[in-house]
Amino acid sequence: MAKLRIALVAGEASGDILGAGLMRALKVQHPAVEFIGVGGPLMQAEGLVSYFPMERLSVMGLVEVLGRLRELLARRKLLIRTLIEEKPDVFIGIDAPDFTLTIELKLRQAGIKTVHYVSPSVWAWRQKRVLKIREGCDLMLTLLPFEAKFYEEKGVPVRFVGHTLADAIPLQADRAAARAELGLPDGPLVALMPGSRGGEVGRLGALFFDAAERLLALKPGIRFVLPCASPQRRAQIESLLVGRNLPLTLLDGGSHLALAACDAVLIASGTATLEALLYKRPMVVAYRLAPLTYWILKRMVKSPYISLPNLLAQRLLVPELLQDDATPEALAQTLLPLIDDGREQTGGFDEIHRVLRRDASNQAADAVLTLIGQKQGAL
Repeated sequence: MAKLRIALVAGEASGDILGAGLMRALKVQHPAVEFIGVGGPLMQAEGLVSYFPMERLSVMGLVEVLGRLRELLARRKLLIRTLIEEKPDVFIGIDAPDFTLTIELKLRQAGIKTVHYVSPSVWAWRQKRVLKIREGCDLMLTLLPFEAKFYEEKGVPVRFVGHTLADAIPLQADRAAARAELGLPDGPLVALMPGSRGGEVGRLGALFFDAAERLLALKPGIRFVLPCASPQRRAQIESLLVGRNLPLTLLDGGSHLALAACDAVLIASGTATLEALLYKRPMVVAYRLAPLTYWILKRMVKSPYISLPNLLAQRLLVPELLQDDATPEALAQTLLPLIDDGREQTGGFDEIHRVLRRDASNQAADAVLTLIGQKQGAL
């Protein structure tokens, strides 16, 4: 079996999860493999030699990235030069399109096969990026079916591999078992999920707690659970709770446990909305950005929706309250009826779950090895 050298670059925690799953599947299908590039602790645990800490790439927003632009450009330039010298059999950019698409283009021009794993939202905004993708990417791997259709129409080689979350999350979650594990009593329970980044929690945390206080006044006896993405986020959230008296349980991590246990979710837009869908929990989606970022994006985005459940359903399945529309009163009033009965919203969630459940890591590994002519047999 030929020795393979595979380069991967991930820019944030969700990419680290995907990258680690892909690396595991690649090792099973082709054991003679080594990994170089940039990744987090999960990818490093699978054997990746990371050239620098992945956290240096974790930055969100149009305005927010400006303060880090010089560093990001310098790191990317050095990474391109290093990878051209190393000559991997294939380069896989995992999400982080503003960073990885240029790497893919430069490496492909240097004769290195390139794969992009997780489509950027080209179907929603900045659609001209598809031209750069077509020029720089030998294969696009999409997590969602409507994305693959878009690339097929644009002449980009593509494979829909499904979503690893759909593989990992059971089709039916045990609410009673999750509550028992958390030590929470019966009764109405709402999960509060204001995001995993400091900026998100800064913009949404107090808003979500104001909405929770209104819900408590409207529905005495309600309880809340909030999974903290990191010790830093927990400290930030605890500071926002000073002076409040909410029946709230904070968890260290445990987002899936919170979703399994709850009746409904107040949630920031992002991957967590897909997790809530897969757990079949009704939700209200909220988001706030820096005002200038929001003003710019509002003029650029083509899609009528921002949340993954609505994009997957191609209709307004879950409420989206954005920027100035995301008030404590509006959030509380929209969420209140879903706590007792969210079946009208969640009725289509199971079908979406089954569509996405395709053994994504193995599908992605198969596609990568097929691209470089190293497939040892059928899946």
